Amino acid sequence: MATLRVLLPRVRSTLRPWAGYPALRSFASGANFEYIITEKKGQSSNVGLIRLNRPKALNALCNSLMMELNQALEAFEGDPAVGAIVLTGGEKAFAAGADIKEMQNHKFQDCYSRGFLSHWDRVTHVKKPVIAAVNGYALGGGCELAMMCDIIYAGEKAQFGQPEILIGTIPGAGGTQRLTRAVGKSLAMEMVLTGDRISAQEAKQAGLISKVFPVETVVEEAIKCAEKIANNSKIVVAMAKESVNAAFEMTLTEGNKLEKKLFYSTFATDDRKEGMTAFMEKRKANFKDQ
Repeated sequence: MATLRVLLPRVRSTLRPWAGYPALRSFASGANFEYIITEKKGQSSNVGLIRLNRPKALNALCNSLMMELNQALEAFEGDPAVGAIVLTGGEKAFAAGADIKEMQNHKFQDCYSRGFLSHWDRVTHVKKPVIAAVNGYALGGGCELAMMCDIIYAGEKAQFGQPEILIGTIPGAGGTQRLTRAVGKSLAMEMVLTGDRISAQEAKQAGLISKVFPVETVVEEAIKCAEKIANNSKIVVAMAKESVNAAFEMTLTEGNKLEKKLFYSTFATDDRKEGMTAFMEKRKANFKDQ
């Protein structure tokens, strides 16, 4: 598929680069990114694919890469044809971590006052589902980035870890929080305090990822899943995603109340009516995202 050619919307103020770095140059319509590759996939071109592309550095997450990723997410979020997004890297590394050279000389005052890494979590604010297709290393910031996604598929040789303790610091983009919620306190504590990695099979057993595939098929399998999601009503998919994510933020009682409100809200959509009508008429639903 041809490289995505869209006019990227103006990046919101929340996506401005950390003040410690120069501003990322703007990208005109049709221009290529430097550190990522974007395409549309699927039979209906309804899946946005973002590939991290800094192979010599094992896709280390430098500020410019993260800014480009945010811009691509923003573009796919605003594209009405796209219903889901797949985020991947290379066969050797999804992302081996943050760019240590870039942060080596930072001081506390700068990090704290300028909100260092505050723009890393853009993926968590995307309403459309995001699937991480992980091959190779997903370490440190790479593991954190994968955990920000809604679903994680992994190649059979993938490795996950939070090794920040080995360089004298701790995870700073959600590693201690999301990992603990995903795999439980004991395993999360062991990984964070020792820096040890776990395999794709161990990650699946612990509940960190959904499925394990051969290295050469994991991206295509993620695209298939994304395409299946994209064929559903986009507005109802967004409601379902919001409800599931609320389970990590709310009590059971509060979460059930939100679920009921969102469930009732589907009855205000044309797609809910079309879906139930199609079911009764034994035909495939034709959703209009309304």
